[in-house]
Amino acid sequence: METTRQAKIARLLQKELSEIFRQQTAKTHGVLVTVTAVRVSPDLSIARVYLSVFPGDKAAEMIESINRSAKTIRYELASRVRFQLRKTPELAFHLDDSLDYIDNIDHLLAK
Repeated sequence: METTRQAKIARLLQKELSEIFRQQTAKTHGVLVTVTAVRVSPDLSIARVYLSVFPGDKAAEMIESINRSAKTIRYELASRVRFQLRKTPELAFHLDDSLDYIDNIDHLLAK
């Protein structure tokens, strides 16, 4: 069960990370990255960030690229939340494929 503190930190991280990715979207040439959810561990040391990538055929490539630059993203995040958080959690990026799953279910039901 997620505590109130975890939920507040998750919302803060989601807001700031989405702003970072929004600024980086201009450099990715047509690939849109959206932060769909952030889950923070109970000790606040690890944050699992779930990303949705459009178009979907570039998703694996983008997640791999983002994971390679996770330290840079964490540094940028730390500079933004330095007055709210004492220590910035480690970031682990994962692909959120829930929209693909929903589309597949809709397609199967349409048959």
